[in-house]
Amino acid sequence: MPILSLLARRSLAALLVLVFLAGCTAATPPERVLAVPAPPQKYAAIVVDARTGKTLFEANSTQPRYPASLTKMMTLYLLFEALESGRITRDTQIPVSAHAASQPPTKLRFKPGETIDVDSAIRALVVKSANDVAVAVGEYLAGSEEAFAAAMTDKARRIGMRATVFRNASGLPHDAQHTTARDMAVLGMALRKHFPQYYSYFSATDFMFRGRLVRGHNDMLGRVRGVDGIKTGYIRASGFNIVTSYDADGRQIVVVVMGADSARQRNDHAEALLQRALSPSGGRTELVFSDQGTAAAAY
Repeated sequence: MPILSLLARRSLAALLVLVFLAGCTAATPPERVLAVPAPPQKYAAIVVDARTGKTLFEANSTQPRYPASLTKMMTLYLLFEALESGRITRDTQIPVSAHAASQPPTKLRFKPGETIDVDSAIRALVVKSANDVAVAVGEYLAGSEEAFAAAMTDKARRIGMRATVFRNASGLPHDAQHTTARDMAVLGMALRKHFPQYYSYFSATDFMFRGRLVRGHNDMLGRVRGVDGIKTGYIRASGFNIVTSYDADGRQIVVVVMGADSARQRNDHAEALLQRALSPSGGRTELVFSDQGTAAAAY
């Protein structure tokens, strides 16, 4: 009898261990731990269901960050507005000033006095992220880059970007130019909603200019089915940024990642967040940062 009692107790203990382990596995699935290729002081991210406006994931999404070339999304917003109003056409020639031509790369390397048509300017901003073209657009539409930056900031407030200040048209370094991941998601959704007739520009991966093929560097395009844009950005102070839109199978999702250590890691992380949104597991997600610190993000 004592032997049977001992065996029964051991069997019960083993069963309890198995149940406990099964419960742990169910409570902490692997997909709830995400490696973040960025230090926490630079990292910010948000995933939004563009159809409902619901936030599916966020981390540091309202903390100030440098937008880098994500700035050009607003430059394009104002350019699309000018097109829609009839103020300009796609054939309108935009002059390139000495100030615009002097911008550091990335650029198309215009000489002062040359011009670029609006259609090519849009493609240059989307695909090449050309700084000289961004400044030329701003000067043409507002008279000066400074006035254009003020118009960009005003438009940001009008469409719900509460924490963004623009100081130039390109996203080149400026200490007073800042945004948030949430504001960039708002801008990404506004571009699709307000300018569906121009949104296909953001799917371009290259374009021809003056007989030369100009290639882009948004590697999310063609990498993930359903991804159809929209913009990448980098300066040393910001790290690698991206706003990515997904439109497939009845879902519209916007993913913003800011502050990554490299373009490749940024893309990997954006894809992981997108896959998480498409196959949600619920609960909380633990983020493991590149400097080995951790933080928990709700959603």
